[in-house]
Amino acid sequence: MRSKKSKLKSGDFILVILTVGLVIFGIIMVFSASYYQSINETSKSGGGNPYGYLTKDVMWAVLGFGLMLFTAVFDYRRYRKFAIPILIASFILLVLLMVPGIGHEGKGATRWIGVGSITIMPGEIAKIALIIFVAWFLSEKPQRIKSLTMGILPLFGICAVFGGLILIQPNMSTAITVVAIVILMMFVAGLSWLYCGGLVGLGAVGIAAIIITNPDSHWAKRITSFTDPFADPLGDGFQVVQSLMALGSGGLFGVGLGKSIQKNLYLPEPQNDFILAIIGEELGFVGILVLMTAYVILIWRGIHIAVNAPDQFGTLMASGITIMVAIQVILNVAVVTSSMPPTGITLPFVSYGGNALMLFMGSMGILLNISRHTAQVK
Repeated sequence: MRSKKSKLKSGDFILVILTVGLVIFGIIMVFSASYYQSINETSKSGGGNPYGYLTKDVMWAVLGFGLMLFTAVFDYRRYRKFAIPILIASFILLVLLMVPGIGHEGKGATRWIGVGSITIMPGEIAKIALIIFVAWFLSEKPQRIKSLTMGILPLFGICAVFGGLILIQPNMSTAITVVAIVILMMFVAGLSWLYCGGLVGLGAVGIAAIIITNPDSHWAKRITSFTDPFADPLGDGFQVVQSLMALGSGGLFGVGLGKSIQKNLYLPEPQNDFILAIIGEELGFVGILVLMTAYVILIWRGIHIAVNAPDQFGTLMASGITIMVAIQVILNVAVVTSSMPPTGITLPFVSYGGNALMLFMGSMGILLNISRHTAQVK
């Protein structure tokens, strides 16, 4: 009994250090990247405050640490009973975005629900809701993953519904993320390669159909603009061109922390989706390499926890969270380097955004809790 209690008190120390380090690094880079952006926004109201984004980011980080502490001690197995209610609540929030007066529109998209001065992003909540639900659904009856009608089609249907609701916001990156999370969790549970290949092929056909049938549409331009952003440097390719210029200016060691030129109102929203470009400009290739190494180790620890989880529910939960982090890192790097169409995707723990930061920190707490219940922590 004594041995069991001692194991429950322990957790994945490396995961804690990496999470804290990434969040602190994110706060520093958000301040650096948003300095002039904040002055510009607040000067319109007569303020000129350079610390606007910094203070908000620190506030969200503090709340995130509180959430991480809670989820680290809350028994992950208790999420089973909340799997369906959380999924239903997430679905309702996504539907409410389409209701006039409830969904908050900004920058051509309706992705937020305003609650006083706080905004909620249902797309972020959908990620963790789907992770919990799929983990419960496939661990409750493991044979479901072998059944087309009882397991595979229902989960594909949920992918289609949630992905579609997020896509019409429009929010392509989050739609891709939630669908990929579900499919890859199914693969971890034993989904055949045949189904995975079929889905990839279906997605490729859909993208090709959009480009061929309506080449002048918004989606077609977004999909194809990344292939040559310099063809329209003042239009669809503007943000990516500024990002590439920032990365190129940084060279090997960067121009120095706080000395970015592109953040001076050249690169739109430098503290959000394209913060990696500012990191590359100020800290250079070496800075990005260190950051990517931290992510690789974090993902490795997530895989380790998933493999050593005491039950299938824990394995699938840890897998889903790790997949979510890995996908967002890969997509963010791809967007910033013009390797895929530009779409809003945050860099985990680093980009500015309260909803995303709290989601990731809370998710790390869940991973820690799973590691605390693991029979043998290595």
